[in-house]
Amino acid sequence: MDNMCQVYEDEIQSLEEEIKLLTEQCEDIQQESTSYSEEEILMAIKSFQSEFQGESEGCESPSDLKAQLESLEADLSFLMKFTGIQFTSHSKKTVERTRNRTVQKHRVSGTCYSLSFQLEFQLLEMQDEEKVSSVITDLSIVMESGEDLNVSKFVSRTEEHGDLLTFFRSLSLHAEWYEHRRRTFLHFKEKYPAVVTLPEGLQGDYIVLRNPKLSEFELMVVWKIHLDEEGRTTPVLDLLTKVPEQVLEQNKGSIEDAPRRFRSLLGLFGIETAIESLIKVVGSQD
Repeated sequence: MDNMCQVYEDEIQSLEEEIKLLTEQCEDIQQESTSYSEEEILMAIKSFQSEFQGESEGCESPSDLKAQLESLEADLSFLMKFTGIQFTSHSKKTVERTRNRTVQKHRVSGTCYSLSFQLEFQLLEMQDEEKVSSVITDLSIVMESGEDLNVSKFVSRTEEHGDLLTFFRSLSLHAEWYEHRRRTFLHFKEKYPAVVTLPEGLQGDYIVLRNPKLSEFELMVVWKIHLDEEGRTTPVLDLLTKVPEQVLEQNKGSIEDAPRRFRSLLGLFGIETAIESLIKVVGSQD
């Protein structure tokens, strides 16, 4: 019932804002033109209030509303688990309202797996005799991405086109890869603590493999998550080596060929198996 009360309170607050806006618009009209009398303006406001009250009285019973609310909450919970997207706050403000045009300003923040985001945009709704159309304008996105130039380009393109559907679809997949990488790094760190180190923590994009007995020899597995301007996410992995000169001279061919072999392992067995194969090789060196 608390949720239902909150819904009604939000509607009342929204109505109050709309009445205030309508009153201001009427005052402006009155100052600029003598076409509308004060009595006509007050009648228009009362008509608007009566219309809203009539809609409220025609609502379904509290039990039906509660059942619908529970169903919506269940659907929302499923979508959050499926996409990883969870909204933490949302506010809206009506900045313009006419008979066939409404402009609302929205602010939204949330998380997608371990990545956070903030959105601000205006929603323009226009109604004619046949349909209602909506257009997003003035879209601004703040997305946790560090200094990732690819993410910045994607965000800029999304802001330019006002395409929120593509943004959330791409964000879900992109953040899912981040989460997959984080869990993979954590798994290998816990399973092979003597060999695996994470210089930048779980949010970093590489791990270092080092045998404690051969500290000068190490392999670095770099795991980038590329996001292009169209919103497509691609994992990009590579292998870097750090080998003492004496060892390099003796095994130059095999060491220089290690990155190519690692990429072959990725294609044949997948990311986890390829990385674990390297860990076992490094850990077995004497």
